[in-house]
Amino acid sequence: MAQRVLPLPRQQSFCPPTVPNPFVHPGRLTAGDKLRTVLQGIILLPLRAICIAFILLLAWLFASIATFRHHGKGSVPLKGWRRRMIQTTLSCLTRTLFFVMGFQVKVKGKIASLPEAPIFVAAPHSSFFDAIISALTGMPSIVSRAENLSTPIFGTILSSLQPVSVSRQDPDSRKNTVTEITKRALSRGQWPQILIFPEGTCTNRSCLITFKQGAFVPGVPVQPVLLRYPNKLDTVTWTWQGYSLKELCVMTVCQLFTRVEVEFLPVHVPTEEEKNDPILFANRVRQTMATALNVPVTDHTFEDCRLMISAGQLTLPMEAGLVEFTKISKKLNLKWNHVREQLDTFAAIASASKGGRIGIDEFAEYLKLPISDVLKELFLLFDRNGDGTIDFREYVIGLSILCNPANTEETIQMAFKLFDMDEDGTITEDEFACIIQSALGVPELDVSMLFKEIDADETGKLSYDEFKNFTLKHPEYAKLFTTYLDLQRYQLDVLEEDDIESPEVKHSPVRKSTIPVSETTPTARNKVCPEGNGEDNSSTSDKKDD
Repeated sequence: MAQRVLPLPRQQSFCPPTVPNPFVHPGRLTAGDKLRTVLQGIILLPLRAICIAFILLLAWLFASIATFRHHGKGSVPLKGWRRRMIQTTLSCLTRTLFFVMGFQVKVKGKIASLPEAPIFVAAPHSSFFDAIISALTGMPSIVSRAENLSTPIFGTILSSLQPVSVSRQDPDSRKNTVTEITKRALSRGQWPQILIFPEGTCTNRSCLITFKQGAFVPGVPVQPVLLRYPNKLDTVTWTWQGYSLKELCVMTVCQLFTRVEVEFLPVHVPTEEEKNDPILFANRVRQTMATALNVPVTDHTFEDCRLMISAGQLTLPMEAGLVEFTKISKKLNLKWNHVREQLDTFAAIASASKGGRIGIDEFAEYLKLPISDVLKELFLLFDRNGDGTIDFREYVIGLSILCNPANTEETIQMAFKLFDMDEDGTITEDEFACIIQSALGVPELDVSMLFKEIDADETGKLSYDEFKNFTLKHPEYAKLFTTYLDLQRYQLDVLEEDDIESPEVKHSPVRKSTIPVSETTPTARNKVCPEGNGEDNSSTSDKKDD
């Protein structure tokens, strides 16, 4: 009989991303780079700082004039001389600002007019210097954090562009933002074009992460805009791990020049199918841009950044929190708060290990069980890439696909009946120990600590409610239970097949089995798994291919 294959088949859609962490920029200056930057900065930094301050003051002055006594703030578009002042004066000053900072801008392609494309979508978004696109496109409206509008000087300049403000703390902000973008995009020229960075956060340009749907919900033509920084020394990339804003500004200003390429791709006119499906629209535009950039796409998003920060706060490596949230949430129907709670549990398990990953020892310690064949098989089901450890992404997938489906009312009832050997409606510590020792093949196993943890009312007996509450909070045990039943049935099948194929072995004192389940410990039998019954009566919901 063929050896049993333990791990479940793996769907390619759950394979790890080609770019594990697009939110880190580990590059550091060499000794030569530091020396060159200092020497150049002695002259360039003070001169450029004075020019930048002067240009910003001029821009603030013109922005103040353009918005002076303008009623309606962001609800009424600027028109006439106000809008022309923004388009000409601020656009010219912004170009001058980047020139003074040493930027050499190369433009490719044709810029679409307002009737041709009401929305620009720019990627990859990797720096605050990406604002150069605004100067090239006539200072369109942008989508900006609400906090930016309160920044001195810069906030006034930004307000003159009449941005669509978004607050990541406001639960209704995303909906309101999409509504405002749609209103402006469908205004038939009353509002200016809108510049949107659909990734929603900065990356290291190694890939294109998930595009937010806001730019694609209106169903209007969009013009993709590509950004490249072909510099030997990268001083512009601003990610969640790497140089700070101040450091990047100083290093960039201290360079003789910084190259940037801005390419305007042909306008993407949505099909009827894309108009009805913003996700499809966004994915196709993203794929077009990724092909032009020759970079892969991943399903990371801003929520991954939040998980990454949370992982750091839990003393885990920050990259441990990256799970490709868009894919995980969609395929497994998970909310961010639920994944965040699972991160707390994962951190508690992995706290004793290095590298923010769970080994077999930590896994066994968390379950308060010894390492056995059943536990090893459960561990293999979690360990998707077979490297001997479980990372947070594998843990989330394992809980959702393996443990939660197994943790059904039917499975819990079946497990309770198996432990309740005398059928009196409660489980004693002896009954509990008998099944656990039999399942794990460890006759001397002390299960008193695990039993006390389940025995909430400290009566020395487990009621069904106590048993159920514990299993719902610890779904790993449900899969452990069904894995034990699978191993037990498999061993019975092997023995029965050996009896059929080799009758003379029936009286032999030694039996061969392809699964090393202990034969010295008697297997507990009751109405759930009667001896000799090979029929599968357990729930099969936990066996679906992930």
